[in-house]
Amino acid sequence: MKKMKLLLLALLGTATSLLAEGIYPQITNIDNRRTTPLNGNWHYIIDQLETGYYDYRRKPTEFGFFLDEKQENPKLIEYNFDTSPTLYVPRDWNSQAPELLYYEGCIWYRTKFDHKPTSGKRLFLHFGAINYQSIVYLNGKKLGQHIGGYTPFNFEITSLVKDGENSLVVMVDNKRQKEAVPTDNFDWWNYGGITRPVTLIETPSTFIRDYFIQLTKGNAGEISGWVQLDGDKPQSEITVEIPELKKSIKLTPDSKGYAKFTIKAKPQLWTPENPKLYKVTLSGAGETLNDEIGFRTIETSGSKILLNGKPVFCRGISIHEEAPLRKGGRAYGKDDARTLLGWAKEMGCNFVRLAHYPHNEQMIKEAERMGLMVWSEIPVYWTIDWTNPDVLANAKNQLEENITRDKNRCNIIIWSVANETPVSAPRLEFLKSLVERTRQLDNTRLVGAAMEKEEIRPGILTVHDPLGQYLDLLSFNQYVGWYDGLPEKCDRVNWEFPSDKPVVITEWGGGALAGMHGDKSERWTEEFQEEVYKANIRMLKRIKGLAGTTPWILMDFRSPKRPLTGIQDGFNRKGVISDYGQKKKAFYIMQEWYKELEEEYK
Repeated sequence: MKKMKLLLLALLGTATSLLAEGIYPQITNIDNRRTTPLNGNWHYIIDQLETGYYDYRRKPTEFGFFLDEKQENPKLIEYNFDTSPTLYVPRDWNSQAPELLYYEGCIWYRTKFDHKPTSGKRLFLHFGAINYQSIVYLNGKKLGQHIGGYTPFNFEITSLVKDGENSLVVMVDNKRQKEAVPTDNFDWWNYGGITRPVTLIETPSTFIRDYFIQLTKGNAGEISGWVQLDGDKPQSEITVEIPELKKSIKLTPDSKGYAKFTIKAKPQLWTPENPKLYKVTLSGAGETLNDEIGFRTIETSGSKILLNGKPVFCRGISIHEEAPLRKGGRAYGKDDARTLLGWAKEMGCNFVRLAHYPHNEQMIKEAERMGLMVWSEIPVYWTIDWTNPDVLANAKNQLEENITRDKNRCNIIIWSVANETPVSAPRLEFLKSLVERTRQLDNTRLVGAAMEKEEIRPGILTVHDPLGQYLDLLSFNQYVGWYDGLPEKCDRVNWEFPSDKPVVITEWGGGALAGMHGDKSERWTEEFQEEVYKANIRMLKRIKGLAGTTPWILMDFRSPKRPLTGIQDGFNRKGVISDYGQKKKAFYIMQEWYKELEEEYK
């Protein structure tokens, strides 16, 4: 990134400072802490030329918008948040004002909040996500900056918050960059803004910052994990309890506040049919945290995926974080999650692929409660700059922030490190590094990536990606019948694979405009899409070792790559449901097949 022109930065720097300057280690389980939401209407200023950050010599100004000043004679102040319009947070800016629909650039946000500091307490400012780059200021002082549009970050503001009114200003930039992750070329809408909740977190001087509690890998009779304290008394005693299992253990952390533990137990295992969650309590250091955690095992054996030791077929669908029933916009919150996941359940799914980036935390939690296994992905997508070490640092940082946030959600069974990336030696080294880091952070789940297929000889398809040997699955995208020939091709091709790993086809399908009907040979009709699905299902049934599938995609979503007037109109139309909730004929084809598979795997 040293050659990367980040508008948020005036000077070049190391990967670490570029990615997360001033960021405090991530605090997890926000929902169960003492918090104050800062959501609501924030004033904003569109700043296409970055006047609020740079002077007329293109150098950082000390008189920027972050000072949140007003015109008072004899001063000359050429901005005013108080008289500027508002945007709702959390939400993207594109869907809130017509003039912002295609906007890519800089916008300044400002809100004010009252706070009365409490002796012996610490205060943190937490952002669920900002797309894509941000600099955060409190009362005119820079807290730090963050890069990455889909993962959480936080700052400690204990010493900076004032008694009374405080001004919080955030500079947000969503301009696409060749050296970014994702890069400047991707097939979804680049929704900008503060897209997830903003929260104040109050903690004791020493508190439980993070923890990990799951079944020990390979042992369904043992729960293991760790707890991380943060503060001036790192060796404070901590108690971990699972009341329903009648289990309790006291821990004394080391001098760095870290403690590992194991508990012998035989919990009822989480399954899609019975998504059992246990109340878990962590107490000590002046606070008590509650969580609901499920326990399950996930592994592979030959060409099978084993959930709790039994073969499972992952009846899935891919989903973008696109707001349902609102004609575009970033999805957020429980209501959107329940709508999208409810459609997946209605179709017969037990599995969802959340593409192509970490979705909001409520999406993961609602899926866990509803009995949906999850494929979780980071936006290493298409043509990443594989030889740039700072780009690798960026990808790793997003991977780490994603795993840190969601590691206690048992329904996540696969961490994915990439989608449709072209084979090369530098790319292999880049992705191998991500796979290795994933296994270091969490060895209890499978690791995958959406690779690509090839035709090795007429009528024979395969996946010959060297990355496959480092993954737990043979997972890939294919569009036979849509981009690759017509639907009839599905009946005259077969598949051969270099290994007996479980086969998971992470994308397939075709597009249709909801309500457009005609002959099954006519593109864009529901009948053509239906024929693509029927033909693919016949082909998929012949694939030896098929263990899961997530066709593309649940719902139509915005993409500027899709300009066909009267059909696409800026939407990818491969959804089995339209952007306004109309189920297409292909939805019912999948529903019928998944009903068959559900019976087969009972």
